[in-house]
Amino acid sequence: MNQQLLMIEDDARLASMVSAYLGQSGYQVSLAGDAQSGLSQLQATPADLVILDLMLPDMDGLEVCRRIRALPGNLARTPVLMLTAKGDPMDRIIGLEMGADDYLPKPFEPRELLARIRAVLRRQGEGANPQASTVLRFGALEIDRDARLVSVSGQTCDLTSYQFDLLVALAERAGRVLSRDQIMEAVRGRELEAFDRSIDVHMGRIRAAIEVDAKSPKRILTVRGVGYVFARQQD
Repeated sequence: MNQQLLMIEDDARLASMVSAYLGQSGYQVSLAGDAQSGLSQLQATPADLVILDLMLPDMDGLEVCRRIRALPGNLARTPVLMLTAKGDPMDRIIGLEMGADDYLPKPFEPRELLARIRAVLRRQGEGANPQASTVLRFGALEIDRDARLVSVSGQTCDLTSYQFDLLVALAERAGRVLSRDQIMEAVRGRELEAFDRSIDVHMGRIRAAIEVDAKSPKRILTVRGVGYVFARQQD
């Protein structure tokens, strides 16, 4: 496997335990005890995924996530799994809005963390359907499934790996109304929890990236009471 993970966590005991557990599963884990050193490590040695604590001594984890998404090139698309001791659902929503790919509250079972990591990395690594063209085109919008890049009128759009997979799942089924459960199943993510609105948060982020006017979307349309539909004709 030899996939590289970076854990930014100020609880040294927890970080050591998680590192040892993930190491037994074949991952290489680098540790950083604060935000600044974590960001420096990521830029010096890119990771396949960042495990990010929400509460850090020198910087809020949400700000760290925002800075990761502002990094150049592929670094900005590094998957982020956010950890937090807070139980407020708003923390989760804000984290997703800042670009986190998944969210796990403390305390957690190491096996659940491992399952979440595998799910995020699997979504990132899934290739395009070899039976189909690698690039999906809808007017000015282009989705390159092999390169995992999205552009509008030649301008690259900033999406997380999970948001990219959500967009592809919709685009591959253009014109078909999909429920939230169907969308989640299409990207092989975890099952939706009761009243889980994270899918809506991600859709808002995707719209902000690909729509001319996110408040009046033309590409991803909401079907009230059902879910979403990706428009066949957009421009």
